[in-house]
This record gives sequence, C-alpha cells and structure tokens, in this order.
Amino acid sequence: MTTARTLEGKVAVITGASRNIGKAVAAEMIKRGAKVVIGDILDAEGEATVKEFNESAGSKVAAYIHTDVTKYSDNAALFKLAATEFGGVDIAFLNAGIGTNACTMLQPFNDAVDDRMLDINTTAIVKGSKVALLHMAKRGGGVIVNTASVAGFLCSPAVGIYAASKHGVIGWTRSNAIFEHVCGVRMNAVCPYWVETELAGDLGNSVDQNPFAKMVKESPRTKVETVVEAVLTLVEDKSRNAQTLLALPGNVIRPQEPIPVYPEILDENYKTVATTYAQEAIVYYKKRLAEALEREGI
Repeated sequence: MTTARTLEGKVAVITGASRNIGKAVAAEMIKRGAKVVIGDILDAEGEATVKEFNESAGSKVAAYIHTDVTKYSDNAALFKLAATEFGGVDIAFLNAGIGTNACTMLQPFNDAVDDRMLDINTTAIVKGSKVALLHMAKRGGGVIVNTASVAGFLCSPAVGIYAASKHGVIGWTRSNAIFEHVCGVRMNAVCPYWVETELAGDLGNSVDQNPFAKMVKESPRTKVETVVEAVLTLVEDKSRNAQTLLALPGNVIRPQEPIPVYPEILDENYKTVATTYAQEAIVYYKKRLAEALEREGI
C-alpha cells in the first residue's frame, strides 16, 4: 500500500529523534513527503538515523545537528539548519524528554537533579516553541506538537516531578491557542500512556525497590505506532489547535478536553471584557511578533 504524500514540500524539526518515538515519527513524515532535521545529544545514533533515512530515500531527506534542548543557542542553530538545508520550517515535534529521578520528594536536596527534569521536559519545550514560532511565522504558518504525557493529567507520588513537568507542557500548549490567529501557527500536545521504550523503565524506578516498578511492569502499553498516528493527526488536521491528544493502549486516540471555565467567573462583565480582550490581544501579539522577528534576525 502506497503512503499518501500528504507532507510533500514540508520541513519538520524533531528533537529527541535519534531513536524510539521521535525516530518513528521522523520516518513516517519522510514517507509522507517531508524533509526532517533531527536535534539530539545522542550524536552517533542521530547521525546513523539520518544516514539510514537518506540512503533509504536515495536523496537527502534528513539532516542532524547536536542539540541540547535546554539552550536557546542550540535551539536557534537547529532551526537555522532546517532553513539552510531545506528552506524553512513548517512542523516542529518537540519530543526530547527524560524520566530518570521522577520521584524526588524524599531524595537529598540537590538542585541539579530537580532542575534537570524541569529544564528538559518543560522549559526546553518553552524555548523550542519560541524559536519555532518565529521561523514558522516568517514562512506564513505551521504547527508545533509537544510531547506531554498522560502524567500531565493523572498523578502519582512515584512520578511527582515528572508529572509536574508534563502538567507544565499541557499548560504551555493550551496557553498558546491565540497564535493561530496571530501568525497561523498551531500548537498541540501528544499525551501517551506507557510506551515500550527506555522511558517506562526509568519512570518505574526499579533500581531502589520502589513498588511502583511492579505497577508499571504490569500496566498495559501504548504502541509506538499509536503515538505516531496521534502526532501526525495533530500535524495534518488543521482544525486541531491547543489540543491535548491522548495515545492510549488498544490504539485509542482521543482528546483530553480542558475543564470548562468556572461558572462563578462568568458574570456579564467578565463576558464583555473577555470578548474585547480576545480581539485586542491578536493585535497586541502581532505587534510583539514583528518586534521579535526583527530582534532575533529571523
């Protein structure tokens, strides 16, 4: 069966794509006609993945650059490479993340350990999104997909700081719905349950006899293919914006809807002010966008 070339002419930037989910998404995007630029810290694996993609295609469809997603300079270099190699950026899949030391409440007071989880899983997505938005705005629009998690909605003490990091991704994603109206850039998040990758083992924390490890081991799994399908749905379906899409066992893909606005807030004055704000905010952010593009030289 021939794969439809639904992403013909599109360019995608993907972080954490040397292996696992990121690599699988990159492979599917290439099948659908896209060029991909991979940013990762696993250089040997990243370069091998790009070589594999290019040799399979018989032409240059992928490029790689070492990328520490916690640094603005590396994010800027990643998106600049996409512009240089392939002419611009239409899609960003911000997928890099970690699961080690997910349960830190009773661990020693260690700034580096706690900061690392939030820096990679949350703040790096903020930084990558900011760079992506400017490149896409210059090109006339695009779509950003962030990797969140079911842990962005469900909580456990065994993954407390990991859940906090993913709640942050959910909040960031839903907060940026306005930019579709400002510059044509949509932002969504994919939210998988346990996937059969190294991350599940990291989160299970079996090394210190945490009983949560047994629960993780016995829990059902989401297939990588289901996550790939969810990501591509968020990319290709232009009606989806600020959506948090669950990827669940049994090949189930469905949105996790946000809670409604609290009725105690919705008096007539609020409704009037909110309507006016929605219109004025678009004008405001268009002005800020123009300033940002000039400031960053994009």
